[in-house]
Amino acid sequence: MSRLCLLLIFPVLFDLTFTITFYLPVNLIKCLREEIHKDVLVTGEYEVSEQPNAKTNLKITDSSGHILYSKEDASKGKFAFTTEDYDMFEVCFESKSPLGTGRVPDQLVNLDMKHGVEAKNYEEISKVEKLKPLEVELRRLEDLSESIVNDFAYMKKREEEMSDTNESTNMRVLYFSIFSMCCLIGLATWQVFYLRRFFKAKKLIE
Repeated sequence: MSRLCLLLIFPVLFDLTFTITFYLPVNLIKCLREEIHKDVLVTGEYEVSEQPNAKTNLKITDSSGHILYSKEDASKGKFAFTTEDYDMFEVCFESKSPLGTGRVPDQLVNLDMKHGVEAKNYEEISKVEKLKPLEVELRRLEDLSESIVNDFAYMKKREEEMSDTNESTNMRVLYFSIFSMCCLIGLATWQVFYLRRFFKAKKLIE
């Protein structure tokens, strides 16, 4: 079965929400990928148009292949999970039909995903904790600020790792260059002495 991947690599600076609509041909897989930070709540809603003699399966996995959500014959529903580590997550829709490609119309897929602050239901939080509208807005802003701080901290960490990698690579290149120069100088010196002895043996030079 052929496989088609749609790569959606979003910036990690802010928490995002996105809605995407696409057509899914029968007996094909379409996947969407996104990088998400550690300990982030992810929620989503999906709806797949119904077609006779065709069913669609939904599967969400991480880069290690662990299944975070799976639904056979998915037509409409919701999903939610919390990430355990910073990773690349993949949402795959697979259409199956015994009639084969071209004999069944493409299915229309609507997917709405949210993560981080956008995924939290602040209406439920306000009901449970009995918060006033202003307090709810302050809570949302607090969560958003914390998310941005965490994103900046992660970016700083990545920058430090990249800097360390560059410095290590530069030092290795320097050592290799010095080693190569020493080898060339040694080889040239050996050639001079070898040719000198050769010419002396042939009595071409004194």
